[in-house]
Parts: sequence; C-alpha cells; structure tokens
Amino acid sequence: MCGIIGIVSTSASAAVAPRLLDGLRRLEYRGYDSAGIATLHEGALLRRRAEGRLDNLARALAADPLAGHTGIAHTRWATHGGPTTDNAHPHATEAVALVHNGIIENYKTLRAEVLAAGRTLTSQTDTEVVAQLLTLAVLRGLTAAEAFAETLPRLHGAFSFAVLFKSEPGTLYGARQGSPLVLGHGTDPALPEMFLGSDALGLAPFTNRITYLEEGDRVRLTATSCEIHDRGGALVDRPITISSASAALIEKGNHRHFMEKEIHEQPIVVAQTLGAYLDPLAETVGLPPCDFDLAAITRIQIVACGTALLAGHVASYWLESLARIPVAIENASEFRYREPVCGPDALLLVISQSGETADTLAALRHARAAGQKVAAVVNVPSSTMAREADLLLPTHAGPEIGVASTKAFTCQLAVLAAFAVALARLRGTIDAEAEAAHVRMLTEAPAAMNAALALEAPIQALAQPLSRAQDILYIGRGPDFPMALEGALKLKEISYIHAEGYAAGELKHGPIALVDEHMPVIVIAPSGPRFEKTISNMAEVMARGGQVVLISDAAGLAAQAAGTMAAIEVPQVPSFIQPLVMAVPVQLLAYHVALAKGTDVDQPRNLAKSVTVE
Repeated sequence: MCGIIGIVSTSASAAVAPRLLDGLRRLEYRGYDSAGIATLHEGALLRRRAEGRLDNLARALAADPLAGHTGIAHTRWATHGGPTTDNAHPHATEAVALVHNGIIENYKTLRAEVLAAGRTLTSQTDTEVVAQLLTLAVLRGLTAAEAFAETLPRLHGAFSFAVLFKSEPGTLYGARQGSPLVLGHGTDPALPEMFLGSDALGLAPFTNRITYLEEGDRVRLTATSCEIHDRGGALVDRPITISSASAALIEKGNHRHFMEKEIHEQPIVVAQTLGAYLDPLAETVGLPPCDFDLAAITRIQIVACGTALLAGHVASYWLESLARIPVAIENASEFRYREPVCGPDALLLVISQSGETADTLAALRHARAAGQKVAAVVNVPSSTMAREADLLLPTHAGPEIGVASTKAFTCQLAVLAAFAVALARLRGTIDAEAEAAHVRMLTEAPAAMNAALALEAPIQALAQPLSRAQDILYIGRGPDFPMALEGALKLKEISYIHAEGYAAGELKHGPIALVDEHMPVIVIAPSGPRFEKTISNMAEVMARGGQVVLISDAAGLAAQAAGTMAAIEVPQVPSFIQPLVMAVPVQLLAYHVALAKGTDVDQPRNLAKSVTVE
C-alpha cells in the first residue's frame, strides 16, 4: 500500500527530483508515514528521506536539492519497523538504491544470511534485506540484470520494486509480484524518458501512455528502451494503453477536506455510475458483456474488505430478495483459509475501490483456479482485478483521495443494485414491469442523496456532544444493519472513537449490557416494514438511559422521535434505495465528529487508501 515513482530521463532534461515529488503527492493516499527520493548522478547514489508527511520531504529537498536525471521515490505505509527516517525508503547501499511496496515474508531467513555475510543493516524493514542481497550479488561480479534476475525468485510474498544500480547509470529496474506496478512511456520524442509507478494516477503528470506489468514480470528501462521479462525469464511484449487518469493535481476546491468534497460529489458520481447501467427511456438495466451464462449461476459468494465488504452485505439483501439466489458474504482475508467450496455453479463477486486489494485479489485467484467465474466491481477499470475478472462491473466514482471511503462506497451500491435487478430479470424472478419500477427508483436516488446533503447543519450541531463519547453503538435491521456497520466503521476510522454496529435485534443478546447514560446509540430506522421492530429495540435502549440519535424519514420521526437525544430527518424514499440515501448522514456524522475532535480526516493514523499487502 506504499506508493512508488521512478523516472529515467536524459541529460538534456531537468533534474527529476521535483517531478518525483509531484508524483508522490498523487500517491500519498497510499501511505504517509514517511517518504524519500534517491537519484543517480555522476556515478553517485544520492538520497533524501523524511519521516511523517510529504511536506517534510519537500522541506528537506528545498534545503538540500538532489541532482540527477534518473531517480526513484516512495511514500510509505509502515509494515516492518516504525515510521522513522531510518526505516523510510529508498533503502541504499554502496551499490543499489530501491523502493518497495509489499511484504517479504521470508525476510528473517534472508536477513540472517545477509548478516552472516558480514553486511550491516541500519533499519528494521524487510526491504533493506533485498537491497543487501542485490549488493552481495553485484559484489560477486554479476551484472545488474543478472543480480536482479537471481534475487527476485528468492523473495516470498508480495512486492513491487523500483531499483537503481550504481553500475548502470541511466537505467531503472522494476518488478511486480502481487503488488501493482505500471510503466509509463514518454510522449516527447525530443526528450525521451520512461517511468515506473504504482498506478497510472501517479504517472498522470508525465504521460498517459501506460503499460501494465503482469504478475511475475520484471523490467529494465532506459530513457529510450523498455525490456520486459516474464516470470519464466522469457522476453515479452506488453501492450501500451492510453490512460484516462487526469494530469491535474486533484484539489479540494472550496472544501476543507477531500472527504467532505467526496461526500458532496456523491449525487453526481452515483448518477454517472447509474447512467452506465440504466436505460431510463426503456426502463431497463444493461450489464457489460461476459462469456458465460449469468442466468445459470446458482449461488453467489461476495468477497471484499472493509467498506467494500459492507456494500456487498447490502447487496446480499437485494440479490436474495430480487433474484432469489443464495448469497454468502466473505471477508477476503479469511476466504482462502477456510477452504471454501468453489465451483462452476457459483459466481465470485469481488468488490474493491482500487482493484488491487491484496486479500481480495488472492481470493479472486483462488476461485479462478477452482474453475469459478468472477465478477469484479471496481473503480479502476485498468486494475488487476478488472483485467482478471470474467465480468467487469465498473463504478464511475473518479479518484477518491480521502482514506475513508465515501463516494466509492455509494457508487458500489449503485452498481450492485443495478446488478441485482438485471440478474433478477435474467433469472425470471421479476418481470419487465418490476424491472421498470426498480429503474425508476434508482433514477430517483441521486436527487434524494442531494437532498440528504442538506442535513449537514443539524449533524454538525450534534457532532460536538457526540465527540465527547468514549463508545458509540449503531443499530439497524435488514439493509440498515450493514449501514450501521458502515456508520460505526467510518466513525472509528477518522475520529478514533470506539464504535460498533449491530443488528438491532441482537442488542438484547449481549451488547445492551454496555448501554448507560454515557452511551450514545445511533438508530438507523427509516419508515417501512422493519420500522416498528427497530423502534422497539430503540425503546429498550432508552429504558436503560441510553442517549438515542434517531435517523429516519418524516413518517418515522412523526411516529417516534420523542425522548431521543436528537433526530435526523432523511428524505423519504422507497426501501430499495434507502441504503444509498442513508449513507450520506452516517458519513457526515463521522466527518463532523472527527472535526470536533480535531483529528486528521483525510489521512487518519495507521491507515492507507489502497491495501496491497495481506
């Protein structure tokens, strides 16, 4: 989940360090514990590193600039070793400098080998061991290419690398196994150059001509050449694609944080996403083509992590009620380890904002190896999951910079709702009239979400008392249960308040023991068939002194708002699209509570946006 940038240019070009820093700014969502840059200049490896946010590295470079036309850069999410300067990348020896995204699982064995060879280690990281192994190979007389090819098969785990060898000026090496890495091809024939990056977004300021490395690939780049070898060592060609990633630095506009901006973008991006699936004139849902018969699928396994998993949880209600197909919800990190029953009768439905989430990608490959078909809901259509799935269901959220997912989540819900309707029609469990009714409901969702944004002022007023709580419970029934889980997840992610979501009916089976006058309980209960049951659970909380915040629509609040700590009125919509609308107040609540506590909303501690390690 770290970010990597590499540039190899010509002596006619300007120094690469400022451009490397610019690329890192687009990748800081991947990690912000520390950052660093290394260049190769006049036969010397030069390096600047800083712990903390990227601004610290920028100040270090301003005070002591780096020369050189070939360089690598890294922004880190700490795995092995704390977020210190010594542990920051690039790691360097007298022979090499390298940056790494991933985890080397057998680093302890390799570390012992390096120490036995008389080498000195200066960090606690697994990455430094790789730099030392490459150095030992070079000291034995191997060329850079030979050392790289010999070392990579010895590494167990997930990784992508960008490497400078002192012995090869004007050359950049890269490799990927389990972590993404892309190549960029320069666009100015007068100033040839090549690039490496964790994703196309990081390379967008430099080029839109992208090559996606495949699993096990390694590459040698000069300013004018690109040589790719596959896992078996064979020389291969990988196609160049034109990326749509914007070269403009994504700005917050008039918003205080990216998260706030992305919450407010939701009506637009959900409308864009639905527009790719719905025909509002014909009132039908269309899916992208696939090479298998969706109607023949007899069960679905949904696999995801974090917020994406909760989108899948909501989808399970839609899929079972509309398409009448059994659905199992799986934590991607556990999927392979319980020896799941996979087969051609089942569809694996993976959900990921980045399309690179390590656990989810591993689950995808496990299922495909068992002969199972895979559908992928992703926000990056060029991602690994998108390329490896049998059916791609793209969202159209645009780049999401805030670490806590907001617009990506609601766009996932939009795609999953459309998918449920389409699958139901294919299976014959709904007719054309019902399909049309559901299309009409979905087309209403963006406007209702926009109306829900008007709740910001009353939610902001509520945030201050909630920010003083030590613990908060969220409860809901049916699809509102995963929305309770999502509300609690958002709150703990960015405010650091301990929060838990529960099915409302489960309170009396244990969690109600926690309720007292100091325990706020957020009740998600829009009017509808589950309202009265949820309100009875709310009454149990109030009878024990719990401070209740009721989130409901006008009909629900008219029936039962008395005695609550506060009531938040959401637009009244059909139950099918309630989760899309309900996402807005739970996001705003977490955002404003975090503001009241003074935490870093966009870059909460210990978290990163794209989780590319298991």
